[in-house]
Amino acid sequence: MIKYNLYMSSCSDINSKMINHLDEVSAAHVAELFSAFSDASRVKILFAILEHEMNITALAAVVGVSESAISHHMRGLRQMHIVRARRNGKEVFYSIVDPHLIAIFQQGVKHIQEK
Repeated sequence: MIKYNLYMSSCSDINSKMINHLDEVSAAHVAELFSAFSDASRVKILFAILEHEMNITALAAVVGVSESAISHHMRGLRQMHIVRARRNGKEVFYSIVDPHLIAIFQQGVKHIQEK
């Protein structure tokens, strides 16, 4: 939540900085970003690591899928530069890369919960 609040406070004049068009490369990157939210398991994973990093075992327990499935999703999320991995001995801990992504995700969750 702290990262989200810092991000939101830095965006007070975002409308004045909006770009009037979106080039093909940027459009493809935005589409790829939102595709990360197109799977319920990935959404649960991202929700689980919003506040703090977690390892595969903990994520599997929280999300309710196998460690193999979590590893598969994390590989894709790493390739999309949405999560980062931090190794500590034999364990790997995952967290969300950027406060912008946290804000986008939280806004999506809030939007659905307010319906």
